[in-house]
Amino acid sequence: MTKVAVIGAGSWGTSASWLLGGKGHDVSLWAREEEIAEGINSTHHNPSFMTDIVLPDRVVATHEIGRALEGAEVVVMVTPSVGVRTTAEAMKPFLGEDVPVIILSKGVENGTLMLMTEVLEDVLGNRDRLAGLSGPNHAEEVGRGVPSATVIAAYDPRVGRLFQDLFMTRFFRTYTNPDVIGVELCGASKNVIAVAAGMSDGLGYGDNTKATLMTRGLAEMGRLGNAMGANPLTYMGLAGVGDLIATCTSKNSRNRALGEFIGRGGTLEGFRAQTNMVAEGAFACIAVEELGKRLGMELPITREVRAVLYEGASLADSEEALLGREASEELYGLSAPEL
Repeated sequence: MTKVAVIGAGSWGTSASWLLGGKGHDVSLWAREEEIAEGINSTHHNPSFMTDIVLPDRVVATHEIGRALEGAEVVVMVTPSVGVRTTAEAMKPFLGEDVPVIILSKGVENGTLMLMTEVLEDVLGNRDRLAGLSGPNHAEEVGRGVPSATVIAAYDPRVGRLFQDLFMTRFFRTYTNPDVIGVELCGASKNVIAVAAGMSDGLGYGDNTKATLMTRGLAEMGRLGNAMGANPLTYMGLAGVGDLIATCTSKNSRNRALGEFIGRGGTLEGFRAQTNMVAEGAFACIAVEELGKRLGMELPITREVRAVLYEGASLADSEEALLGREASEELYGLSAPEL
């Protein structure tokens, strides 16, 4: 039994708390809103997210971050990527220097262009205690015990194994991968491709179009990872193609849903107002494209998603920009792995 602080009581934080509490761990779940914490403690249900999940008695919620971290042996962060830095700053006074921290959020920080574990290192220090979790893990399925698998990437193998054991269940299989850069980049960039896939759905296109976007999107993701020193094989695993498939095709995918909403004539602001949810791809398209620019790389799908969401580009113009590109080799910009 381990005392776990789960920081963030959205859909993923609720499902993670259900999983960890169900394994017999004592979970202190931090919710930003006091009414959510009170609802969880009085009914064992999150009143706003994953409302059908019955949380175990071992899950106790609080809206005070210091109380959530008190005595915690490990920390699981599940806040939206845009709030990771400010949340980590709030955590810092209450967190021991050696307490392991794993981040389930997927993204690249706008401005600094840091990966999520890099943001945590910048705020909390001690990189060796940090890890990231990523894979085809829709909270709606994990929280119902639907068989799933994930990847845990850590700078220190011992920390990777610690979190592997913490999360591992019969229905939630955990694998380790030392390629932190690749795993985190996959998690951020696949969300952008999923927005594009959703736009294709909204426009009424078919399987050929979506398969093309997913495949070319994976190549785009791989080129960026290759330039940043990631292992190309990571992109063939759960954090890469596995998560890409789930995010581009699932009815539970917020990013695909955002794209479909846009494809049917909606706006980013309208989607936020209607769903009250964060689609990480809407943030990631900015930071991922800026990473590409820093490296002198062209990321055409990412470029067009950003143009449609933020620069007033029409879907017709972006479609023409992609379909009108000059023909090239399929694997340009990618290097073969050394086996």
